[in-house]
Amino acid sequence: MAGVGALLAEPLLSASPNVVVGPSASGHLTGVLTAASLGVGFCAVRKDPAPSFDSDPWAKVTSPPDYKDRHLELGLPKGLIRSGDRVLAVDDLIDTGGQLLAMQRIVEESGATWIGASVLIDNLKESRPRRQLNLRSVFHIRDL
Repeated sequence: MAGVGALLAEPLLSASPNVVVGPSASGHLTGVLTAASLGVGFCAVRKDPAPSFDSDPWAKVTSPPDYKDRHLELGLPKGLIRSGDRVLAVDDLIDTGGQLLAMQRIVEESGATWIGASVLIDNLKESRPRRQLNLRSVFHIRDL
């Protein structure tokens, strides 16, 4: 399993990420593995987040349509990503790019730098999100 994190980190290693983000649920696993491989922190991005009992403020955005044509609300507690951070997003699969595009907005609205996204499997039909996200993948769906 440790090798998965290294595979996801390698294509954007030269950009020197210092924070990794990943959406629930599988992005939490791939994100932790990638952060551990890099020796940096991990921030979990939650779908349909609800503030915790301590009422910390949350950064939230609504995604473009996902593969099920849903608009998801994604978020994380404010302050976990700060100005000056260099953020790498990871997930297992990209289909429409909606979730990663929403995470890119959260990162940029926090004042941090989005360096790119890395996924295990690229299933995008359009190339625009690939360029916009600076996307790297271990496999393309046609390879499987």
